[in-house]
Amino acid sequence: MTHSLFARFAPVVLGLLVTSDPSHAQTLTQPAAGTGSQTMIITRAGSQASSQGSPQYFTGRARVDPVFPARAPSRVSAGQVTFDPGARSAWHTHPLGQTLVVTSGSGWVQQEGAARQEIKPGDVIWTPPGVKHWHGATATTGMTHYAIQEALDGSVVTWLEPVTDAQYNGN
Repeated sequence: MTHSLFARFAPVVLGLLVTSDPSHAQTLTQPAAGTGSQTMIITRAGSQASSQGSPQYFTGRARVDPVFPARAPSRVSAGQVTFDPGARSAWHTHPLGQTLVVTSGSGWVQQEGAARQEIKPGDVIWTPPGVKHWHGATATTGMTHYAIQEALDGSVVTWLEPVTDAQYNGN
């Protein structure tokens, strides 16, 4: 399943639409000399609503907090995803790849056809474009990471089938 951009929404961040509602951002009113009409935008921590990960794309409880939407001409967006113990994403791919930065807990990531790998705070995981993979918490410890991805033709992710319990358990 591929997602598209809509005029009032930013790209999909792990299956959830992130609003670009300007009421959640502060625009600096005095642009610097030589910058034309461009201004910095500060989005305050906690000013955007969290969402539960859709059961269509996640097994177990996952919470997605928007970090930043893509703002043209940029195509990069990010979300902070928190997985409860045992929670994980479905198998999926990204058209231009994805970077994960683990910030807390302990998790697993797996590329199709390869062994499951443990990930810990400070680890940075690059998944190349089109590589089928999943990520989530270990069975006993929650995990939080930033997910950073770039849109291609309005899409940042193609969701595939759920990760089976056997796959999740490394079998």
